[in-house]
Amino acid sequence: MDRPPLTFRRRQRLTHDREFQRVYAQGVRRHRGPITVVGVVNSLGYARLGLAVGRRVGGAAVRNAVKRRLREAFRLSQHTLLPPGAGLDLVVSVRPGRVESVGDYASMLGACVGAIERELRRMPPPAP
Repeated sequence: MDRPPLTFRRRQRLTHDREFQRVYAQGVRRHRGPITVVGVVNSLGYARLGLAVGRRVGGAAVRNAVKRRLREAFRLSQHTLLPPGAGLDLVVSVRPGRVESVGDYASMLGACVGAIERELRRMPPPAP
């Protein structure tokens, strides 16, 4: 069985404010531990990740450590989070708390994304 590469490319990132605003306005929210995940369907066929880690989480070193761990958790689990060909835009917000390990973030992210994906499947498709 061929495994897809475990990479995290630039095209898999939410980079513009308008992308974040669309996710916040139209998305479904789920919380687990110190993270909140907001997700909305995209038409790209793959998941994209945006991170929102505010100053309340800690200094720059702490915030960067949290973001590195979240990106790594997404990178390692992106192919198991969603069915093949499913596209979601995800924004992960972090509340203050202790910095979790990559495995902890991966399990929290997986639980939230699974719940979001089930909820989005139940919703009717948007009108054109």
